[in-house]
Amino acid sequence: MDKLSVGERNDPSPAAILALILTEVQQPGRTPFIAEPEIMARVTLLCRDIRNRACIRFVMACSLAKIHHPAVDIRSPYTEIHAPDAYSGRTYDERYLTPFILEHKLPCNNTTAFLTPAFRNHNRVLTPDIMMVGRPEVLYKTVLELLTDVQDNRVSAQAVLAESIRLLIIIRDEQQQRLQMLLANLSTNQDLTQLSAAAIVTLISQHLSARRSSRLPVLVVAAAYYTAANALGISVMPLEHHNAADEQTEALGDLEIVTSGENPISAVFEMKTRRITLQDLDQAVQKLRGAAQPVDQYIFITTEEVSEAVSEYAADLYNRTDSVEFAIFDCLSFLRHYLHLFHQLRGAYLEMYQSLVLAEPDSAVNQPLKEAFLALRQAAESDPNNET
Repeated sequence: MDKLSVGERNDPSPAAILALILTEVQQPGRTPFIAEPEIMARVTLLCRDIRNRACIRFVMACSLAKIHHPAVDIRSPYTEIHAPDAYSGRTYDERYLTPFILEHKLPCNNTTAFLTPAFRNHNRVLTPDIMMVGRPEVLYKTVLELLTDVQDNRVSAQAVLAESIRLLIIIRDEQQQRLQMLLANLSTNQDLTQLSAAAIVTLISQHLSARRSSRLPVLVVAAAYYTAANALGISVMPLEHHNAADEQTEALGDLEIVTSGENPISAVFEMKTRRITLQDLDQAVQKLRGAAQPVDQYIFITTEEVSEAVSEYAADLYNRTDSVEFAIFDCLSFLRHYLHLFHQLRGAYLEMYQSLVLAEPDSAVNQPLKEAFLALRQAAESDPNNET
């Protein structure tokens, strides 16, 4: 089915358009909205490719704008184009798609696609001849082709948006079913002895070595502080889902900790899946100069070795700043020391890390990475050599 009655209902608002399409999508036995195989393949590719979730969100925002105002050129989602048929795709993305995606837990970026480098700040119509710098290249090429399909009336914007939502709901449900199956398998191991601290470190190390795991060091440290918050008398700021650099989000780091009491201490953690450099330290100093609240400690966590020169430079920063302590720790060494200090909390730590991993949006921790952890944990807990 290539047409919907959305555009015929007294010019509904974008939020109402999304609600109407969702009602159509959720009808029992709902078949695809696109009949043309080539166009259907394009939408399916954008929805199914887990390497980049910004592309399908971009298409959805543009389609929503085209439905709301049929006179716009769907290929012109930038006011910088300065044409009568141009529009702000980012407005539709942030104002209407964000709450819709979050409410229905759709597997695409939780934040606007228009901050993705390839989709940022264009001043010309997005035609298929444009070379967009982004990976995978085929996805960006598909976006341009699909926008042209709509503009040339080969498919309606309603059908593209409806089919995108239909496929994302199917994918969401498939992912949830797989995770539930893995969690059910884990529950059969509840009678086993708790994993030792060493086994937990090995498990986390295996997970960190997987592809696209750059978000995991943040969760390793966050889980430690969330688990020990009561014992340490600290408050852990809620984790933010970063899809852009710290300069864009105005965040000091990846995690912020504040102790309680008369003389609270504030600590900022920044995680890197590479070696820490002198430039990283200098950039941290610059960020602290504009901080709204004083920071006592700035701590880097890395998955790589720490050079002696960088460690010495970090130590010297105490005298060059307003008495801010800088430190750099190896991620696994941090975890190993933590599990030694809080040995009785190791089981709670593992549960907290798992819950944080599963709660992350796919754009930060993708589905294979979530499934990998559950499979690795099941294997570890089934190995008698890992028992305490």
